[in-house]
Amino acid sequence: MVKAAITTPAATNPFIPFPFVVMSRRRETRDTVTLRLRPLRNVRLLAQPGQFMMLSVIGVGEVPISVSGLPRRPGELEHTIRAVGSVTRHLVALRPGDYIGVRGPFGTSWPLQLAHGQDVLLIAGGLGFAPLRSALLSILRERWRYRQVIALYGARSPTDLLYRRDLSRWQQRPDLVLRMTVDHPDQYWRGQVGVVPNLIRQVAAFFEPANTIAMICGPEIMMRFTIRELQKHGVPDEHIFLSLERNMQCAIGLCGHCQLGPFFLCKDGPVLPYSRLAPFSDIREF
Repeated sequence: MVKAAITTPAATNPFIPFPFVVMSRRRETRDTVTLRLRPLRNVRLLAQPGQFMMLSVIGVGEVPISVSGLPRRPGELEHTIRAVGSVTRHLVALRPGDYIGVRGPFGTSWPLQLAHGQDVLLIAGGLGFAPLRSALLSILRERWRYRQVIALYGARSPTDLLYRRDLSRWQQRPDLVLRMTVDHPDQYWRGQVGVVPNLIRQVAAFFEPANTIAMICGPEIMMRFTIRELQKHGVPDEHIFLSLERNMQCAIGLCGHCQLGPFFLCKDGPVLPYSRLAPFSDIREF
């Protein structure tokens, strides 16, 4: 019996997408869904938490989407997508059995190995929780490798919160500190109201700043104020990691659309330490 050849992305043209099929579709919010994808070919593909894939719809286009989960089977992917443009509207409308093109994985990942033996702060705003969810799942799978683990998450309203089943389950874990906040509460909300940086002050007693690795993803303004709050509490700049978004088109550093100073965020990022980004933090859309 001849085994099927295993294809690796690195051994092929990086501009040619692999065919994947949608295995499941889960609605997160009014305009956001999570898709679980499986390759149609025997592809050796392992995306690390923090990396992104280029997802394409034939005849429409492609967009960069971060990995939001851990694979249940080799080669599988999970992506959380919000309908904000032509391509993402088509992606959100896909159903199980539909086909999709996938290139990747691309970019840098969250510093999970660096965080071994450290306190970990995962700080997310809005859809920024999607790239951090895969990191949190990986940390919880090997919980013994880390000291205190703290997840802070903010959304516009309770109906905008992602991964509600996960959040409910994580709130029951004694080895995880989870805090959530919203900007605009409804009549049923009994949690925090306000901006994400305020949560840092509430959990400051749970982590040692000099021995903390912080991972942040969210709107630009949220990340700016979060960095300032972490600095006030003594977390070193080299221990603060951000996931930045740009108009990534080629995904391999050729087209220049994602350039920020000396960095091409598709290959030098999207995850970078603030110590390297600080000189460029005044650039609009940092």
